[in-house]
Amino acid sequence: MAIAAVPAYLGVGTDFSQASPGLRFGMLLPLWEQGFTGKDKKAAFDSARRLNPSDQALLAALRQRQAALAAPLAAQGRLLVLDAVAVAPFTTGLGHAHPLENGFAFLNPYGLPYLPGSGVKGVLRQAARELADHQWGDAQGWTTTAIDALFGLPDPAADPDEPSVFQRGALLFWDVLPQIAGDRLQVEVMTPHQSHYYQNDAKSLNGANPHESGQPNPINFLTVPPGSGFVFHVQCNLPLLARTDPDLADNNQWQTLMQAALRHAFAWLGFGAKTAVGYGAMADDAKARQLREQQAVLQREAAATQARTERTAAMDPAEREAEAAASRLAEFRLVLADEQTRKQYKPGSAFDGMRADFLNYALTLSMAESRHAAALALRESYKFTDWPGKKERKAQVKAALTHLDGQA
Repeated sequence: MAIAAVPAYLGVGTDFSQASPGLRFGMLLPLWEQGFTGKDKKAAFDSARRLNPSDQALLAALRQRQAALAAPLAAQGRLLVLDAVAVAPFTTGLGHAHPLENGFAFLNPYGLPYLPGSGVKGVLRQAARELADHQWGDAQGWTTTAIDALFGLPDPAADPDEPSVFQRGALLFWDVLPQIAGDRLQVEVMTPHQSHYYQNDAKSLNGANPHESGQPNPINFLTVPPGSGFVFHVQCNLPLLARTDPDLADNNQWQTLMQAALRHAFAWLGFGAKTAVGYGAMADDAKARQLREQQAVLQREAAATQARTERTAAMDPAEREAEAAASRLAEFRLVLADEQTRKQYKPGSAFDGMRADFLNYALTLSMAESRHAAALALRESYKFTDWPGKKERKAQVKAALTHLDGQA
């Protein structure tokens, strides 16, 4: 039975199924036989790649936390949010040390797959450079000046070949937490054929070069499956950008440039590792974007309703009546204007019923100003439709209007 290389006090064969994927793939990988000889890679991968319900709930909670932090920043124009969906497997962190030769990047302390913000920045800087150099035709607004303002100039001590002026970029890139399709990560296989070249010394090779006819060596590695959702957050330091490049800060021009860079990266560069062979390719997620826009509208409406409720609660009764009357009057005038525009009034129509309801409501008002305003609107409506045909009803309406505005 394969076991994990853990201290003896934990016990041989301890069930680690409820540990995070990062722990199950790393410290708690059931890879070794008794005596720690031999490997059972398939069983080890199967145990590590599954996301149990608590993993999925934690991942959803982290994404919700990001959304809650992003909402006020986006409303202020300081954050660009773009939804994407993976159209190919995504992997990152293959260079991390691991017994299976290929590691995987998990976010500490949660042990969940993620794409580091630093990786997002590197890919988008390259996308911006390609666009600015017209390698793909239209630069879509990108220039070297815009790249320096948004991404910054590197520290010359880190790379002597770069410019000697250090400048911080205006953008901050959040880590990306994928919404994994299904309940488990996916296992991919790479099969290099040059093991005879890389695993032997120069003397035994006798000057031979690597070639594709060598013995294949299948190597498994973890990936996030296609169809998984990614939400990219790009935050902007607007005061800094206003100093380094005011044009980009004006009317959120920086967001237009970043949208172009993101979509170029989705289609042609990819994110994570092994992008040269197609991994990490993504596409704009139109459905997620529409859902996000609908949620934003609902949130704004809820906030406006809450604000109105709080404002109304702070009013005295006369103020509340005046505001409610103004709202009903505005609604009535809007319907009246629509009827006048269409010129399709018919006696006994829905408009007559609404007008009767508004008249009855106006008669309940106590504020003289509100009563008079309602009477004026009602008199205007009868100029459009004429008075009721029945003598008794006409007299009742005129008497009600006289009562409202005090006119004989």
